[in-house]
Amino acid sequence: MNQALSCELAVSNSDVYDLDRAYVFHSWSVQSALKPLVIAGGAGCRLWDYDGKTYLDFSSQLVNTNIGHQHPKVIAAIQEQAGQLTTIAPATANLARGEAAKRIVERAPECFNKVFFTNAGADANENAIRMARLYTGRDKVLSAYRSYHGNTGAAIVATGDFRRLPNEYARGHVHFFNPYLYRSEFGAQDEAEECSRALAHLRRIIECEGPASIAAILMESIPGTAGVLVQPAGYMQGVRALCDEFGIVLILDEVMSGFGRTGRWFAFEHFGIQPDLITFAKGVNSGYVPAGGVLISDPIAAFFNDRYFPGGLTYSGHPLAMAAIVATLDAMAEEQVVENAAAIGEQLLGPGLQALAAKYPLIGEVRGLGVFWALELVADPVSRTPLPAATMAAIKSQLVAEGLLPFIVDNRIHVVPPCTVSADEVHEGLAILDKVLGQIA
Repeated sequence: MNQALSCELAVSNSDVYDLDRAYVFHSWSVQSALKPLVIAGGAGCRLWDYDGKTYLDFSSQLVNTNIGHQHPKVIAAIQEQAGQLTTIAPATANLARGEAAKRIVERAPECFNKVFFTNAGADANENAIRMARLYTGRDKVLSAYRSYHGNTGAAIVATGDFRRLPNEYARGHVHFFNPYLYRSEFGAQDEAEECSRALAHLRRIIECEGPASIAAILMESIPGTAGVLVQPAGYMQGVRALCDEFGIVLILDEVMSGFGRTGRWFAFEHFGIQPDLITFAKGVNSGYVPAGGVLISDPIAAFFNDRYFPGGLTYSGHPLAMAAIVATLDAMAEEQVVENAAAIGEQLLGPGLQALAAKYPLIGEVRGLGVFWALELVADPVSRTPLPAATMAAIKSQLVAEGLLPFIVDNRIHVVPPCTVSADEVHEGLAILDKVLGQIA
């Protein structure tokens, strides 16, 4: 090792913390208010710092380490690829890229046979929107208010939450309310009513915006950051029918929900429908090397056979990322990781979270599938007033102090461990949640 470099290497939490605060500008933050957690290493569902404190990761970081931390087969594949070819331009044919695309296609519906690779989920959504506009010759894109699609030009404007407001520079975006029975925008009393009224609302938006002007409806198969909002029975089928009726491209954002997170390879499989474009990232290789992409259905892919596609990225299909995809998907299949996520959710995690909800009235609702769950916390179960931000911050602080890394959004605890999580780790995580919620209650 270079002697000068070795002298500069951090050896304590305080070294890393000071280095970060001196030089790193963080996302979605007021910089002076930051107190970042220091992490030195990890394995499986565990992380640790330089002082030896360990954490059970129930966040999967940003809900992306589906295969867990430092999976040896994925690390070995990256190392092997680095020894052979670290980078190559996207216009070339590369073995790792072809094998990665092949494996992704093998897990998609039969009518999907092409993959366009990007660097992450945001630019996957950007390019899916571009494809839909070119394919239809239309401009407008409809997306939900309760959604997150990324932090680039069109993706952040397609996003429905507050983060789009300082960033509304892209054109042609219209929002609608998606189903959320617990806080219904439609005055619904049950799931069937929420579904029918949400579909009627979407139809009216389409009619008022002009069907002939709408290129795509962009939706998360299960909205993640917005609250793990599992779609009511019949809703996704209804959206597919509206798209068919009006010639609109259906783009399903599987960036957070795909590749095992819900106990299926893709979350839309739960609803028995097929989209026209599928965007992905995160779980496809657990973020070991940044990668995303668009799965393209045959009619849209054929459209570009004799037409120029005006899009591309320097690192599209980067060999290290592609090697990580191949190893991740192979390991997930060999080790039955998707099946584990389904079983854990159905037999342990879901029932365990429901038991906590029965015990603590501050849990207003439990929602989820597989290892993709949210606890919605309320100050009053009757009025459903969200738990205040200060209380949520205290909950997060106590969970971390107890050795559990949570994914906290607004008044929700998103319970999203890696898809490889064991029964013992689920029991451990539930026990910590029980302890901290008991203190708050």
